[in-house]
Amino acid sequence: MENAIECFAIFGGLDVELDCSKTHKQLIFETVLQNFQTISLHVTNLLNNDKDIIKLLRALAIGDRRIFSSFKKARLNNINGGIALEYLQKKNIVTIEYSRETDKRELKPKLSKEEAKHRISDKFLINYPFLRFWFYFVYPHTKEIEQKIYKNFFDDFEKNQHSYTSLVYEELSRILLSYNLRDEIIESIDSYWDANVEIDILVKTKNDHIYIAECKWTNHKINKKELNKLIEKSEIAGFKNVKQFILFSKRGFSKELYNSQNQHLALYTLNDFEFLIHSKPKEMIFPLKFLR
Repeated sequence: MENAIECFAIFGGLDVELDCSKTHKQLIFETVLQNFQTISLHVTNLLNNDKDIIKLLRALAIGDRRIFSSFKKARLNNINGGIALEYLQKKNIVTIEYSRETDKRELKPKLSKEEAKHRISDKFLINYPFLRFWFYFVYPHTKEIEQKIYKNFFDDFEKNQHSYTSLVYEELSRILLSYNLRDEIIESIDSYWDANVEIDILVKTKNDHIYIAECKWTNHKINKKELNKLIEKSEIAGFKNVKQFILFSKRGFSKELYNSQNQHLALYTLNDFEFLIHSKPKEMIFPLKFLR
C-alpha cells in the first residue's frame, strides 16, 4: 500500500496501467521521460503557453499553497496572479481552499502593510497529482531532460520524494475519512489554518459534530505525544466538544496509543486505504489521452 500511494503521488490522474512491481525510477523513465516531448507539448497547450500560469503552477507545486506567497514566489503581482489563477480554476486544474478564519478584509477592505503581512491567505491545490509531480520535479530539469541527461532529476526526486508525497497522503486520508463518515451529513471536510495553528483535516457535520485529524507520512510509529499535540491544536483553534480525534500513520502506532482507541479516538494505518485501490473517479483523470 505504501508503494501504491507513492505511485499515485507521481502518476495520479494519468489513465495508464502501471506495473508497480517496478521501481519508481523505472516507471518514471518509461512513462514520463521517454514521452517527455509529447507530455511537455500537451501541458504547454493546456496552459496556453502562458508564462504567468506556468510560473504560478511551479510556485504552488513546491510552496505552501498559500495564494499570496505563491504569487510572490512566482514573481507575479495580484492582478497577473489573479488572472492566472482564474484560468486554472476554469480549467479545473486547481481547487481553492478558503481559510475559515474571519477575513479582516470583510471588516476593513484596505489593510495596512503590517496587517497585510499577517493576513490569512487562502490556499489552492493542484487537482492532478501527476501535474504537480511535473512542475515539482520535471519542469525545473527541462533542458537536461531534453538532452537525455537524467542524473540531477533523479537526485532531486530521491532527495524530496518523501516530503512531496506527504500532501498526497493527506488528500487520500481526507477521501478515506469522508467515505468512513458517510453516515454523517458532512458540511465541510478540508484543512484548517489561522494565524496560530494548522490542522490537516477538519470535518464539520450538519449535526454540529467535529472531527479533527492529523496525517503522518513518517518512517516511525506515532505515539501518544502526537495525540496530545493534536488535542492542543484543537484547543488553540477554539474547537470544543470534538467528537473524535483521528490519526493517520504510515508506520502505525505505539502500543500505548493503539490500546487507547475508543469512540473519541480513531487510528488509521496504510491497510485501511485498500478500498481506494478500486476507486477511480472520472474527475481525477488528467486530460492526457496519448497514454491511454
